[in-house]
Amino acid sequence: MTKQRLAILGSTGSIGTQALEIVRQHPDKFEIVALTANTNVDLLIGQINEFNPQFGLICKDILFKNLKEGVNANTELLSGFEELTTIVSNPNVDTVLNSLVGFAGFLPTLEAIKQGKKIALANKESLVVGGEIIFNALHESTSELIPIDSEHSAMLQCLVGEPRESIEKIVITASGGPFRTYSYEQMKNVTKAQALNHPNWDMGAKITIDSSTMMNKGLEIIEAHWLFDLPVSKIEPVIHPQSIIHSIVTFTDGSSKAQLGPPDMKVPIIYALTYPDRLPLETPRMDWSETHELTFEPVDYERFPCVKLAMDSIESGGVAPAVLNAANEVAVQRFLDEEISYIDIPKIVDKSLNNITSRGEVSVDLLKQIDKETRAYASAVK
Repeated sequence: MTKQRLAILGSTGSIGTQALEIVRQHPDKFEIVALTANTNVDLLIGQINEFNPQFGLICKDILFKNLKEGVNANTELLSGFEELTTIVSNPNVDTVLNSLVGFAGFLPTLEAIKQGKKIALANKESLVVGGEIIFNALHESTSELIPIDSEHSAMLQCLVGEPRESIEKIVITASGGPFRTYSYEQMKNVTKAQALNHPNWDMGAKITIDSSTMMNKGLEIIEAHWLFDLPVSKIEPVIHPQSIIHSIVTFTDGSSKAQLGPPDMKVPIIYALTYPDRLPLETPRMDWSETHELTFEPVDYERFPCVKLAMDSIESGGVAPAVLNAANEVAVQRFLDEEISYIDIPKIVDKSLNNITSRGEVSVDLLKQIDKETRAYASAVK
């Protein structure tokens, strides 16, 4: 494996910091060319001073002065979201690890594809919002897009060496989150603190809420649809509370493959960076000499309507997934701001999908327009 030159978009987040832990374990395999953050300027300063990248970027212009004052490395410092394009276009970057949150990650992904970069993708929204555009761009590029989501990494690992036509079904597992056993009545009184307390994973606030509503599973189904060019009818979500089996692929001969391991995002991160090779990783292992209980349950779409809304949005096509994503981002933030109740999240998404419909051919400009329109609507709707 040749040394990879990395740009990490979102280096101060959960995925970004874990990626840097991997780089520390394998300094001979990776070189950091660029590190970016949205607002966490203090952590970004520390990362830049440690890794001495060619570029350091803070997206919030107001924090640029802090960045300049704190960095003592020989690094070109940038500010502003638009400079992400400058970074992913740089010829010194081989691989772009995109761990940005939300629609903000779409354009950098698209630009990296146009530049023929390898992309380690942890930004769900790139494929949720603009999956059709990303799918078409990949077919016209030498770029390679490898997913970081644990579920899609599991699917990819199960599919190595398997012809696409042999896939009968992909089973995507979900922990069920903290409210797996709650009734709908109990969900009416869910608090912000309860929703942020995930039983298995340590993630950012937005992703943790998405996990609790199971919208994250809906978004992952949309991702899988575009990543593996499969109809939604061949992607089945199931509840697996232990989060040991990350996905299963069933083939046309009746056999199934599963990828298993303790919940640890460093495993899919390193696989995305090194695919199709593997590197040693200091991370917990399963002890198969012990007794383990692995259980499965169907998804209750009445208690977790976000999953069905996401699946229906792909069937609707056009801009519907973009509406779903924007409305969900706004609704989650309104819940975190304690402006709406927990069960209002899917209601706002549903109302937005019914209010804002597809129009014309999907393009970047149309997606931007729809995103803005949906956010305005979802911010105001009761």
